[in-house]
Amino acid sequence: MSIHPDPKINRLNVLGEPLSSCCFDPITGYFRNGFCHTAPADLGQHTACALMTSEFLNFSQKIGNDLITPLPEIDFPGLKPGDFWCICIARWVEAYESGVAPQLKLSACHQAMLSYVPYDILMEYAV
Repeated sequence: MSIHPDPKINRLNVLGEPLSSCCFDPITGYFRNGFCHTAPADLGQHTACALMTSEFLNFSQKIGNDLITPLPEIDFPGLKPGDFWCICIARWVEAYESGVAPQLKLSACHQAMLSYVPYDILMEYAV
C-alpha cells in the first residue's frame, strides 16, 4: 500500500503560490514524492525545503537526527552538503536559534511553516 498526501490538504507554499518540488535526487518529503507536503500523520511537519550544509548536518547529527548515514533498509541514501531535503520545521527553528539554519527553497516550503517562522525571517534564508 502506498501512502499519498491527502488531496484536500492545502498545498500552497510560504509565498502563497502552488507548492514546488523540493528534490527528486535524493527523493525527499514525508511522502517520498519530492515535495514538502504534510498531513496530520506527519507529526514532525517536514515542511521546510532546506539546502543541506555540513554545519547543519553535523548539528542535526549531534542532537540525535543523523541525516548523514545511509540507511538502505528504509531507502535513505544519506545526505551531503548541496542536497535539498524536507526537514522538520522544529529542527529548522532549533538550527536557526543555534546559528546554523540552512537556506530554504521558499517555493518548495509548505505554508504551514508560517505558523512557526515569520515571513521576514524566511525571506532572509531564501536560496
